[in-house]
Amino acid sequence: MEYRLLGRSGLKVSTITMGTMTFGGVGWARTVGDLGVADARRMVDLCLDHGVNLIDTADAYSAGVCEEIIGEILGGTRKNGVLIATKARFPMGEGPNDCGLSRHHLIAACEASLKRMKTDVIDLYQVHEWDGQTPVEETMEALDTLVRHGKVRYIGCSNFSGWHIMKALGVSERNRTQRFVSQQIHYTLESRDAENELVPISLDQGLGILVWSPLAGGLLSGKHRRNQAAPEGTRQFAGWTEPPIRDENRLWDIVDTLVAVAEARGVSAAQVALAWLLGRKGVTSVIVGGRTEAQFRDNLAAADLKLSEEERRRLDQVSQPWLQYPYWHQRNTASDRLGDADLSLIAPYLNAAAKG
Repeated sequence: MEYRLLGRSGLKVSTITMGTMTFGGVGWARTVGDLGVADARRMVDLCLDHGVNLIDTADAYSAGVCEEIIGEILGGTRKNGVLIATKARFPMGEGPNDCGLSRHHLIAACEASLKRMKTDVIDLYQVHEWDGQTPVEETMEALDTLVRHGKVRYIGCSNFSGWHIMKALGVSERNRTQRFVSQQIHYTLESRDAENELVPISLDQGLGILVWSPLAGGLLSGKHRRNQAAPEGTRQFAGWTEPPIRDENRLWDIVDTLVAVAEARGVSAAQVALAWLLGRKGVTSVIVGGRTEAQFRDNLAAADLKLSEEERRRLDQVSQPWLQYPYWHQRNTASDRLGDADLSLIAPYLNAAAKG
């Protein structure tokens, strides 16, 4: 297992992070999985034995039950130096202040998560989604308070847009409060939107990238194929709608290439999709989940898979999105003055233009 620094921090995390949305199965999360303590413990032990040192969860997963299961498994022991990341933002009650990124909710949510997980400190506390009604200054000050009081070690964000992140980082710098060390985002071969703003921001501002749903809810696992019904037992079979698929033909072209590369290497399509992500600029770790040991074992093997330049070229080519504005204009008129963060997006299009 490889360990990478998490953004502009001294914390090293495994390139594979254990996701836990399959724990609990309460409410909407039942569609994803419903593992109880005994089954979840086996999965945690398996991941730790393979060198995983970061477990990711959220208070909203199964209405807090997921965190309770983690508390039962780890119970304050933190064996093998395991790190815990959780998130807050979504409703955890019916009151008007039981959600959002206000000081009131964040501090209460953190204390509740600590209690559920039977721990004194959360290693990475992430704001789960943007809150446009709470001043960013209030949110960042509340997170800073949690760090200064020893309840949280590092802070991160998830599902923010580019300007949301830059506004938060600007507030942190101006007010000299703790800054985000990471962002948790959706980023896959099928959905490369993050390359427009979020990846360049991470490279420029020193943020680690944790990728949620790196297999696009299982669509890139190789189980789903063109002109075939969703296999029973999968999220899509149960009506799961994330991520949205805007071009189905493009999706199947990507899957066909994934499967072809995987078969030639004698590995699974899922491993190839994960290995592709781990080779992308800025990516620190991919968050993998599952219902079975077989799923976890297969995903864990991606940590050791290194794709060739030719394999990457094939995958890049079949999944390459259109270059959006203002980036096509920058390619055409500013290519002489682009920095490394700019080139993380635009460089492949420069090469394509030169060949054309």
